[in-house]
Amino acid sequence: MESPHLEQLEHTFAEHYGAPRGAYLVLAPGRVNLIGDHVDYNGLSVLPMALQRHVAILYCERDDPTVRIVSTDPDYRLRSFELGPSIEPYPEGDWGNYAKAAGQALAQRHGELRGFDAVVHSDIPVAAGLSSSSALVVASALAVLHANDIEMEKLALAELLAEAEHYVGTRGGGMDQAICLAARRGSASRIDFNPLRLTAHPIPPDWGFIVAFSLIRAEKSGTARETYNLRTRECGEALQQMTAALGLADRIDSYPTLLAELPPAQLVSRAEEALEGTLLRRFRHVVSEADRVHRAERALIDYDLKGFGHLLTESHQSLRDDFEVSCPELDELVEIALRTGAAGARLTGAGLGGCVVALCEERRVNKVLKTLAKRFYATRGFEGRLEDQVFLAEPSAGASVAAL
Repeated sequence: MESPHLEQLEHTFAEHYGAPRGAYLVLAPGRVNLIGDHVDYNGLSVLPMALQRHVAILYCERDDPTVRIVSTDPDYRLRSFELGPSIEPYPEGDWGNYAKAAGQALAQRHGELRGFDAVVHSDIPVAAGLSSSSALVVASALAVLHANDIEMEKLALAELLAEAEHYVGTRGGGMDQAICLAARRGSASRIDFNPLRLTAHPIPPDWGFIVAFSLIRAEKSGTARETYNLRTRECGEALQQMTAALGLADRIDSYPTLLAELPPAQLVSRAEEALEGTLLRRFRHVVSEADRVHRAERALIDYDLKGFGHLLTESHQSLRDDFEVSCPELDELVEIALRTGAAGARLTGAGLGGCVVALCEERRVNKVLKTLAKRFYATRGFEGRLEDQVFLAEPSAGASVAAL
């Protein structure tokens, strides 16, 4: 296993700690959720795939519980802390909290732990809805485990890290950690919860998924956090009101059990009688998106590109209108992709910025990429390379650790 950024990692390591001896390399991929946003924390299935872009950690073990971690990006300065069951967080938004989140959770589970010296490099766009933060938590956790000769089953670790990430203040559902750890190369995976499990499906060879960054950062630890957490509470309130209206409150306490009781179309119809305003919109998105995930999985199995694309576009409309997490830039990217021949497109991730994902036939990929570059990115300023803002996603394998 080798990272294309290994030379940069080794150079930064030598600058801060001296020449790396007995080093290991951890790779944790980002992900693009093809369909099923804002449903995982409601216990409902999602359909993501891992990306060819990674958080990479080069580390060497220490004989004490200290973790020292620095980035190849000079904006992210050296952080140092002691592994233990109660680690005081850095100020809100500090990048070191993601490493602390992993370290604290594993210390609570496994007791005293040895630390390490590490350098991080990431080519996942930050705050773009591609799970760079969860990839950093996963990579940090794998470094801790490997440095201490501890083995954990992938999905058990994913569940632990989903809880651990609450350390930084965002309550998600667990999709990001699961796909980062357990993705299969060349496939998307339906992820189910309670219990956590993955079902992989190959991506048809003539399908192309294009990821395009809106240039609007969607900070999970920043100003958007309260909006995301508010959506979680609204979904819970809508479920309570709906089960009460249906006379099912005594035996239904989750969206999966409710959907097992009544089909989605009937639930939406009944909700339009029982709920109103914001709660109706939130409920309608959750129930309809859950249905779209299962229909999209069937379209993927059947190699039905047109059907899959139509569901992507429906999902974007629901996230825009009923869940209210889109923004003008995301809408514009979706419209450009659709006008240029994409079979479907939607915002992906939590929204309020971040990325869109567009599906098109392989023969149309270059045209869609070029048109997005011309009509969206050429009129806007951005840092870095164009190919870091818009690119063809490659369905990749889950996280790994290897000796150098």
